[in-house]
Amino acid sequence: MEPGPLPPARPGQGRAVAELVRVCRRDEMEPSTARRFDVHGHAIALVRVDDDFYALSDTCSHEDYSLSEGQVFDEECELECWKHGSTFDLRTGEPRSLPATKAVPVFPVKIEGDDVLVEIP
Repeated sequence: MEPGPLPPARPGQGRAVAELVRVCRRDEMEPSTARRFDVHGHAIALVRVDDDFYALSDTCSHEDYSLSEGQVFDEECELECWKHGSTFDLRTGEPRSLPATKAVPVFPVKIEGDDVLVEIP
């Protein structure tokens, strides 16, 4: 007996469904700051640049130091690792300076009213 055609795929089948998680209110973070949030097993560095928010892994890809303790560079849209000085692009997670050579994961951010939500896989 020959196998029949495969059934149509269901939306989201084979992929993890992402969840939007509220991490804070907009007014809880000053501009040019970073803050760590632990969300569903992910250590996230939430960064505010003016009225924009960015979320990336809080762990430096060079060594396991917290990125949220580093300096935010608004003009460059970067976050610096406080330990060895690597900087990371807040939009892509790509390293902009050594010693880091690997990107850190980024997470989509959504603003709903005054709430800041991060999309967690």
